[in-house]
Amino acid sequence: MQMSLSGTFHTAARSYHPEALVMELEQHAQQLRIDFLGMIYRRQSGHPGGSLSAAEILATLFFHELRLDPARPDWPARDRFILSKGHASAILYAALARRGFFPLEDLERWGELTCHLQGHPDRLKTPGVEMTTGVLGHGIAVGVGLALAGRAGGRAQAPYRVYVLLGDGELQGGVVWEGAMAAAKFRLAELVAIVDQNDVQLDGPVHEIMPLEPLADKWRAFNWAALEVNGHDVHQLLEAFDAARQIHDRPTVIIAHTTKGKGVSFMENDSRWHGVPPNEEQYRRAVAELLAASPAQMQEEA
Repeated sequence: MQMSLSGTFHTAARSYHPEALVMELEQHAQQLRIDFLGMIYRRQSGHPGGSLSAAEILATLFFHELRLDPARPDWPARDRFILSKGHASAILYAALARRGFFPLEDLERWGELTCHLQGHPDRLKTPGVEMTTGVLGHGIAVGVGLALAGRAGGRAQAPYRVYVLLGDGELQGGVVWEGAMAAAKFRLAELVAIVDQNDVQLDGPVHEIMPLEPLADKWRAFNWAALEVNGHDVHQLLEAFDAARQIHDRPTVIIAHTTKGKGVSFMENDSRWHGVPPNEEQYRRAVAELLAASPAQMQEEA
């Protein structure tokens, strides 16, 4: 699909990103999938479907878009990222570890009581986590608060940007839209929401359980700029984040059309894999599929 915009802008110039960057981010996405699957296999707990669907989004954010300093996780000018769909914590931890916030070895202890990596993100325990999440729907409202806090002292705009990743099933909760109204009221152009629209939730297809369409029109009605992209196309994600930076009078939502369980054939578009970890045979098959679809360098390292 081609990237489309609605709201303030109807067309946008294509930004240039070198192919080497795109390939690097694609490699990061596959590595995050492999790291994450190892975590939930070892722990025999986790949410594979909606984590695999978000890999390119997280890779593009953490290895390109977000302004961060892993050596200073409390740096005041850092960009803020909120994983509103907190059940996808394991792949967030993989991104944080690969970005350098803590050692990769910590991933092996994910979920243990004495480990700083819990089943849902905890901002008091994990470097790089900005909000404790798990109860769905609150990411936008907290993002509004973070953006407004950045304007304290009379600033016209926060010195950082705020990014919130939501699941599409999460949008069925009214609290999301209360936060969206507040963001529009304060014209929080530094706030970007990303919707992982994989159309599958715990009990089945989103469009059957509680349809969201026309989703872009809903956000536009709340006075947000809305962009739609293929959430597995790094080119489109990069362009969407660039386009969001050019919108100065309202918040932006990027609706990323994705595939639940992306990259693992037997998990794709199947709600049974919303919150079930793989057994040993399934884990080995999943990793083999991901490696087969990965750049040659990753296959050689494996």
